[in-house]
Amino acid sequence: MIPAKLQKLMAQAGHGSRRACEQIVREGRVTVNGERAKLGLRADPAVDEILVDGNRLEAAEPLTYILLHKPRGVLSSARSQGGWPTVTELVEAPARVYPVGRLDLESEGLVLLTNDGELANRLTHPRFGHEKEYRVLLERVPSEDQIRIWREGVTLADLRRTAPARVELESGTGADPWLRVVLNEGMKRQIRETALALGLQVKRVIRIRMGELSLGDLEPGNWRNLTDREIIRLRSELEK
Repeated sequence: MIPAKLQKLMAQAGHGSRRACEQIVREGRVTVNGERAKLGLRADPAVDEILVDGNRLEAAEPLTYILLHKPRGVLSSARSQGGWPTVTELVEAPARVYPVGRLDLESEGLVLLTNDGELANRLTHPRFGHEKEYRVLLERVPSEDQIRIWREGVTLADLRRTAPARVELESGTGADPWLRVVLNEGMKRQIRETALALGLQVKRVIRIRMGELSLGDLEPGNWRNLTDREIIRLRSELEK
């Protein structure tokens, strides 16, 4: 492995963004071969002993990017809770991967799994406002006022205020009213709680897009590796 800057190695290992890793180095929490590291130092985890808060930084595993269609009843987590299966159990990867962002247990759709910690931090940090698009099935057709209020922002039961969103009723839905909802934030159970605050009941939530990534025709439970083009477009986010 070619020696690389510490902050890059740390970011790839999941210690946060490069900027966050630079701060960790400045705070004196990193040593290389027993010496306190300085910003800009290059090292090779396969040769050098790099410690972050006393824990060894191992050579990074191959960067892996997987797009999964999460079914209902599967946790968006790398660790099982309550006996529920996890998204990491549904894929085969050459390295340990983790979900970027979350979908609640009852929701379905696009989940990105990766071991690229720097990219994961960038995609989930609220200040970058990456779009997430959902199809939402309601039990009844919402009124124009309900859609307008959803678009403008809603105060939830716990007094959190949602940001403005793009909300459109799909044409030709008939007895099955599907909405398209595009968010730039990621509050826990936001769509379900927003609908509830408006007097609506959600039957299904399917995430169909996250940033530049689209679910396409991938069936629930199926997954694929990202294409080189998709990876390049994702990684370009780090240069912005």
